[in-house]
Amino acid sequence: MTLAQDTSRAPEAAGDGTAVGVNLSLPLFRTLSGVLAGHPYLKVVVDRAEDTWHVLDTRVHPFHVDYIATRVLGMTPQQLDAQLDAFNASVYMAPDRRFLLGVLSLHSDQDPDGTDRPFLVLETTEADTMHGALLQEFYDYVRHRVDGRLPLLLKPANHGQEHELAAIGDARLPRILSQDLFGTRTRTCLNPGVAQGRLRYFRSAREYRSAAADLGWSDIVAMAGLPDDVPRVAGFVNTAPTTPLSHTNVLASGWGIPNAIVRDLDALVERHALDGAWVTYRVREDTVTLERLKAAPALERPVWDTQRIHIAAPLIGDAPVLDLHRLRVDDRDSHGTKAAHLGELHHVLDRRTADLTAFYARPRPPRPDLLAHLGARLGEPGAPLARLRALAAERVAGTVRAPRGVALPFHLHHLYLTSSPALQQGIGKLKMALELDALDMIDSLCLDLQHLMRGTPVPEEVARAITGAVPQLLADDRRLVVRSSSNAEDLPGFSAAGIYDSVTTVRGARQLLDAVVHVWASLVSPRSVRMRHEVGIPLDDTYMGVIIQEYTPADLGGVLVTCNPTRREDFRNVYINCTPGSPEHVVDGTVLPHQYLYNTVEGGGRTVAVGSSGTDLPPDTRAALARLALAGRLLQSHFGTDDPDEALDIEWLMTAEGAFHLVQVRPYAR
Repeated sequence: MTLAQDTSRAPEAAGDGTAVGVNLSLPLFRTLSGVLAGHPYLKVVVDRAEDTWHVLDTRVHPFHVDYIATRVLGMTPQQLDAQLDAFNASVYMAPDRRFLLGVLSLHSDQDPDGTDRPFLVLETTEADTMHGALLQEFYDYVRHRVDGRLPLLLKPANHGQEHELAAIGDARLPRILSQDLFGTRTRTCLNPGVAQGRLRYFRSAREYRSAAADLGWSDIVAMAGLPDDVPRVAGFVNTAPTTPLSHTNVLASGWGIPNAIVRDLDALVERHALDGAWVTYRVREDTVTLERLKAAPALERPVWDTQRIHIAAPLIGDAPVLDLHRLRVDDRDSHGTKAAHLGELHHVLDRRTADLTAFYARPRPPRPDLLAHLGARLGEPGAPLARLRALAAERVAGTVRAPRGVALPFHLHHLYLTSSPALQQGIGKLKMALELDALDMIDSLCLDLQHLMRGTPVPEEVARAITGAVPQLLADDRRLVVRSSSNAEDLPGFSAAGIYDSVTTVRGARQLLDAVVHVWASLVSPRSVRMRHEVGIPLDDTYMGVIIQEYTPADLGGVLVTCNPTRREDFRNVYINCTPGSPEHVVDGTVLPHQYLYNTVEGGGRTVAVGSSGTDLPPDTRAALARLALAGRLLQSHFGTDDPDEALDIEWLMTAEGAFHLVQVRPYAR
């Protein structure tokens, strides 16, 4: 049989959900295949002991392991559950394994004349540790059983397989990397969800600005690059590439609204007259659709439109400037959330007494926990829990560093604001406009107040406290970084990602004072005031602390989140974005970063995209990122407020010496 010709076995195979020992025909492929990321695919199992293979209907047999255990080896589901991790290791990691497991998918390219050119891709699961000889054997076995006229390419599933393939020539084992296969995908999930609303498609930033004031909770906003100050709406559509860790997608995640890249939106809008139409917008990991509705739906105002966020009363009384390492998480009400979290990080790294194993200790049915996997990741399989806790603390302390610096308290911000009658008058006008919901006045009042703040001198008492906090750094004319640390950010239901300012190029006392005032003024930017007003956070309750640090040059910078943003049920992977230089380049979207997923349970990592650079990072750098990913996962156990499954959002940089510095640790809004 060939993939292109035979039809005789398809009906028989469909009823059983499998085809065993057959050559794979195109009708049989279509009968058994599901759809993943827009491509037909099916699962295959090669039984080396029996010299045969099994082609699985994914709708009947969604998991390789279940099929092998119950259909081939005659185990009961209960027997499999009782030894699931050991069984997985025998089929995914044993060098002398009996079974080779993979996925076969159908893709197509276009020739210059527009002719479709179909091809097949074979890959294993991401946790599979097949060595080079097994990969070659797997490829050859499948190659001989599908139509030779169709190209068959092997896609390495992780960095370990890429390393193994480096010793095998392309002619012997043709291959394609994930970033090459999916880098130009037409539609990509950024944040899953479903929304009904009116599609508002803006072809330029100017067109968006002219209509921004009229956008409301029932709109779905589409444009090439969504601005960071986009209001809360029903959904986002990006027509140009971006990543799940961009500021706008962090907003989408925190707001629980769908967001995706839709590169063919122009064609969809033209074909179905979608601009201004009411649509159902569905974003899943493997599909993104926009469906026009015949009439406006009967929508209820979303819960968030009446949501109110409560914050603790700020402590604005006399509080000292403190070194970051002296702060703890409870100091958020006097020095801001960001500074308090960095202080807590210092405590974890210095004391090494925090329990960093809670994420792995949780039940993951049918597994009682993941502690055996943690032992393997830490190099001591089978270690008792007390030993695992010590190893975890040592691993994190040996992998990451907390930044040195000082934190200015809310008290200094309060002294500055109350030092000027003009500032008090400006604040009073803004408060009155907010109380009256005079939204048309808010932006101009905010801008006037920011302008007034930048022209108001810092009182001598406050100036001495600021410059006296870092005397040696100022005396040596070192470059400083001044970061925001408010009490109105990183809150449940209100992340405030990217709405407050930092200044990264500061030298000398004058620039330092100007930078502190600039950060204070970002608390009353039009965007931040509007966002807080939407969720009921009073202006009186919001204050800004400030972090002052010495600038640390970075060879690489980025963001990691201790989850898979597009697959909420995935408890294995940590997602990393990075780019040469500062992590700000990742979050502000000025470049497309490298993107990676690292499995912190079974181990391994894979490249999702190589970004603007066009080439992957060196293997030793990727291995270092794997260590960073595990450190982030372990820190999640401590910083998860009530739930060790609560994901973290960590900004980091890597120096020329390879040291990782964490510059921000906060809950990931999802």
